[in-house]
Amino acid sequence: MSQKVEKPVLSGQRIKTRKRDEREKYDPVGFRDNVFQGLNEAGCDLEGVSKFLDAAGSKLDYRRYGEALFDILIAGGLLMPGGSIAQDGEKTCKASVCIFEAPEDMESMHNFEQVFVKLMRRYKYLEKMFEDEMKKVLSYMKGFSELERLKLARMTALWISNGSVPPNVLLVLLNEHLVKDNLALDFLMEVFVTWKHEKGLATLVTALKKGGIESRLLEFVPTSKRTEEHFRLVFEEKGLSDIVKLHKDQASQEVKKDLQSQLEEQLSEGQPIKDIVADIRDTASKSGIQDHEMVVLIWSTIMSQVEWNKKEELVAEQALKHLKQYTPLLAAFTATAQSELVLMLRIQEFCYDNMNFMKVFHKIVLLFYKTDVISETAILKWYKESHSMKGKMMFLDQMKKFVEWLQNAEEESESGEED
Repeated sequence: MSQKVEKPVLSGQRIKTRKRDEREKYDPVGFRDNVFQGLNEAGCDLEGVSKFLDAAGSKLDYRRYGEALFDILIAGGLLMPGGSIAQDGEKTCKASVCIFEAPEDMESMHNFEQVFVKLMRRYKYLEKMFEDEMKKVLSYMKGFSELERLKLARMTALWISNGSVPPNVLLVLLNEHLVKDNLALDFLMEVFVTWKHEKGLATLVTALKKGGIESRLLEFVPTSKRTEEHFRLVFEEKGLSDIVKLHKDQASQEVKKDLQSQLEEQLSEGQPIKDIVADIRDTASKSGIQDHEMVVLIWSTIMSQVEWNKKEELVAEQALKHLKQYTPLLAAFTATAQSELVLMLRIQEFCYDNMNFMKVFHKIVLLFYKTDVISETAILKWYKESHSMKGKMMFLDQMKKFVEWLQNAEEESESGEED
């Protein structure tokens, strides 16, 4: 009797994949074609474009194709590295409804701005994608035409000013090939000019500070022309003198930081005051830093050298002993009435901000009067009209007797001269 042979069986477990778990193939070309169809149906009606984009979000999966979507709305097609538009065979596929195909007047730019604002208001997750997209698009700028760059610059000004992208996207322009060919500077200038006309220079200055651009403005100028004079001429020609001032102020701040570090080092090493004065005056003169700015820097540096006593009755003696050795340094930069008065105000603010010094103010002023750091004229002017409101009554009261003595001495001197 023959035995029945068992048929072989496949081992393992078969897993049935549900259709909703299957991920569709990434197809930016298919996405592009679907967007093209919707844009063509909307035509030149940007309100219709916004309605199409609003309705198509879930169907066309903006989460996967956000970059492609922004490529189309900005350049009219899928951007390739370098800034060219992706082709289908020999044919370039480009939408007629996009920023690069729009008129360059500001009314048209504002209309397109609203398309982006409405889109990202509806789909918040697109905001981060748009920031990344802008960094990419700006890096491709060399591949765009002059007119396309103009439109992009104007739109960039609107997008940054309305908060769609942060100001620091402009730092992408600091690419060697963009800077070398003057493309970075030309683009930046158009952004600034547009912003000035639309929002005013005050908000532009605020944005530059926020984006960390204020300290890097000179880097946008080609290396072969990177001078302060060329920078000034280019910006002033466009009516951007406030940007020149901002740049100068920033450069001055950097020099002041270096000067303060230099001064701290020299003081800690105990270098002769005469040598210190010569060194820092030379640096300050080359950088255009005035004496009234230097005297504040010197005061701050001197006062930061010491760990002050916490006891009010002991800090006065400590402060006067410390300051006395540096009166020649301060006197070297108080040759003008402005620098004297600025120093007095800085002393007042310091004493007000540091509680233990509240009753030391008049003693410091008296020390500086005796050592020719501050003159009688400066003290009287401060007392009568130029004092700060910080601790006003307390400090005026402290100085009252000394001021009366100065005034009596002045009257006696004038009377003696008449006799």
